[in-house]
Amino acid sequence: MSVILYSRDECHLCDETRALLSQLLDQRQRGGLPTSRLVERDITSRAEWEDAFRDTIPVVEVAGRRLELATSAPRIQRLLTEALDRTTLRAE
Repeated sequence: MSVILYSRDECHLCDETRALLSQLLDQRQRGGLPTSRLVERDITSRAEWEDAFRDTIPVVEVAGRRLELATSAPRIQRLLTEALDRTTLRAE
């Protein structure tokens, strides 16, 4: 499972969310919590992504859960907790 960041070049909010995601995933790893790798998708590389996310980037997606305008650390943390922890519990 991956944490997907939909973004585009020259998007300062995307840059901030990328850094925040890296920090939050690193904190989870250091704390022994389930984590995942970060995969970035440039919305300009596919017309369907650009149509879907043009007005809502940065978008973070994990385990089928999606957070649009993902700029709030608490909201992103909650998404990671809900998606990564619950997915791990179901797998056990």
